[in-house]
Amino acid sequence: MAGRFGRAQGSRGAGERVVSADQLTYAFGRGSLRKAVLSEITLTLTAGEIVILEGPSGSGKTTLLSLIGALRSMQTGNLQVLGRELLNAKPAHLRQARSQIGFIFQNHNLLDCLSAWENVSTALRLHPEIPKRDYRPRAIAILNAVGLGDKLDAYPENLSGGQKQRVAIARALVNHPKLVLADEPTSALDSQAGRDVVDIMQRLAREESCAVLLVTHDNRILDIADRILHIEDGRLQP
Repeated sequence: MAGRFGRAQGSRGAGERVVSADQLTYAFGRGSLRKAVLSEITLTLTAGEIVILEGPSGSGKTTLLSLIGALRSMQTGNLQVLGRELLNAKPAHLRQARSQIGFIFQNHNLLDCLSAWENVSTALRLHPEIPKRDYRPRAIAILNAVGLGDKLDAYPENLSGGQKQRVAIARALVNHPKLVLADEPTSALDSQAGRDVVDIMQRLAREESCAVLLVTHDNRILDIADRILHIEDGRLQP
């Protein structure tokens, strides 16, 4: 049976390891100015799992997401994402890893000069194997899936905060990622819009066996998590 996101359910095995970090440590600065941000982080994420990462501001949540997302270079420890070791990985390998990850940020980061479907299609440009003639049909399919089929040609200035975040989610999901990293995706939304956003991610995890790592301070959405991790002073708490 086809899932809401356009691919057969069970296309990836639930329980398959997607992220594996071992003794991951990261610091900013050098010499006397060096400050540890992450210390000896060890964790795993598996396909089909939703994990919430919570902790106070400055605890290292966003830094950990950026390392897992291959947006920041590793320093020490080991980090395998989608079967690839990121420590000392070549730039081409990091780009390949990023192309398989969906990113959802606190601020939707939409381009004001592009319509909803055009914003979604920007993610498709990372995949040269996808012909340009497929951009609009793929964007339409995923926007329909997130409930924005009537906003295909709307520009961000004509969308509500919740609608903008749905476009951002559609952009993150259009390539059927194996991993979604979400950084405070509901913090600027009201309770109903926030619930809609996380329900979409929950369906993605279930229907596509996608792993979701979600950083949040929003206690309203903790119920969607399979696990909740707490980080403080750069360390995962037992």
